[in-house]
Amino acid sequence: MKAEHDAIIIGAGICGTYMLHKLLKLGLDATVLEAGDGPGGTWYWNRYPGARFDSESYSYGFSFNKEILAEWNWSEHFSAQPETLRYVNFVVDKLGVREHMQFGCRVKAARFDDADNLWRVELTDGRTQTCTYLFTAIGMLSAPTLPNIEGRERFKGESFHTYHWPQEPVPLEGRRVAVIGTGATGVQVIADIAPKVGELTVYQRRPNWCAPLKNSPIGDEEMQRIKASYDEIFAQCRATPNGFLHGPVRKDMHEVPEAERLAFWNELYDSPGFGVWLGNYRDVLMDPEANAEFSAFIADKIRSRVADPAIAEKLIPRDHGFGTRRVPMETHYYEAYHYPHVHLVDVNETPIKRITETGIETSDGLREFDLIIYATGFDAITGAFDRIEFEGLNGETLRQHWQDEPMTYLGVQVAGFPNLITLAGPQQASVATNFPPAIESAVEWASDLFSFMQEQGYTRIETTQDFEQQWFEEVKSVYDMSLITKTPSWFTGYNSNVAGHDKLRHVIYLGGSPAYRQRIADVAQKAYEGFIFH
Repeated sequence: MKAEHDAIIIGAGICGTYMLHKLLKLGLDATVLEAGDGPGGTWYWNRYPGARFDSESYSYGFSFNKEILAEWNWSEHFSAQPETLRYVNFVVDKLGVREHMQFGCRVKAARFDDADNLWRVELTDGRTQTCTYLFTAIGMLSAPTLPNIEGRERFKGESFHTYHWPQEPVPLEGRRVAVIGTGATGVQVIADIAPKVGELTVYQRRPNWCAPLKNSPIGDEEMQRIKASYDEIFAQCRATPNGFLHGPVRKDMHEVPEAERLAFWNELYDSPGFGVWLGNYRDVLMDPEANAEFSAFIADKIRSRVADPAIAEKLIPRDHGFGTRRVPMETHYYEAYHYPHVHLVDVNETPIKRITETGIETSDGLREFDLIIYATGFDAITGAFDRIEFEGLNGETLRQHWQDEPMTYLGVQVAGFPNLITLAGPQQASVATNFPPAIESAVEWASDLFSFMQEQGYTRIETTQDFEQQWFEEVKSVYDMSLITKTPSWFTGYNSNVAGHDKLRHVIYLGGSPAYRQRIADVAQKAYEGFIFH
């Protein structure tokens, strides 16, 4: 039996769009299956108030197409969701790939047919499409999770996870609103809606270290300067461990006099973007003593910005150091608690008992709401894979294969799942970095791989458990070097709302983007060592 398509890509975000473009260039019959009604991926779904980049707009966009770089103008240093969605649509139309995208197609299962060497991709509407090669571009933060709170379904008012914020406007004026969660999404939502609602109650389980985004508009002259500097901008991103414009200072904190150190830290705090996290002294994210000193510096910044000392102390994390979880970048988040109609509830002090028909009941009583917003995060990295039943050889599912933790080779293929390429999947560099630069590298490498297969006449690619194990040991070997791995977070595979995700899992590659690019380049130079072709 011949497959309907040479390749199917699941997901029409940044990753899926570029992979589609590259496969079409190779002459393959390729299509994208996208659950949404348009392209954009995370920027299609996340429409909540305050949603925007935390990496500089001009470092986030595609670098491979000079015409796109020349024609597109960013209006802000850190673009908001509506503009970013327009950008993705602009790219899709500029590349001429929209006609190869199928929207409203949610994938339920994908099963490999060994005899016919093809994948049968089942949609939730009952249809099935077949392909020789299956690519996943399903996003690392695309499986939202709701909290395990009794009575969620009983609430009679309006409620939703931020990922499912309605496309139509949500009225906020005069309404009693609850936000559950103070992670990166919650921080953006709270800061944005605080001045607009009638009353806002924030339910916080674990505060996060936040730092000012310092966003500002980009004028015409500055945009022209940026365009003239794109080569340098993308070279800088390629040179840093995390693919951002900000890289660590190549000296330890205590090599610098205290006065100079404090002046530098104040400069970082007042500068835009991730410099305060990723542009610091190299030992701040590696040495507990250095991290504690910088965390104390940030704690004092929080105290200086929150008028009520008791509230300030509640907003300072006690269970992890600065930067050991992804740092939410904020605009007036701490100042939101100055409004008399904004209230902070520490659920460690007054736990949530249940959600009722009218509101949220904690140990100190019931508060009634018109709207409950769940900013409760995602089953990150592997969650989107778990929500599709991938079935490989001998009936084994990917969920079974990853029961303890993900096992991959280079983050791009899984033993027992021929012709399945897991773009932006677990144990790839893109998970812990500025997404588009890492994705460009991964997609271009995958494109070269399939060009090689075309030249050699191969139609099947798979890997072995031995090479999976070797890659797992490589991934694991760098975990002790960073304080990030000592802190429960989605970076380290934790999610208290998902059964079995209460322990460290090696879901990300922490060796940095340059090292990962070199590693996969070396594999390619050795005729794609670790892969078996037929």
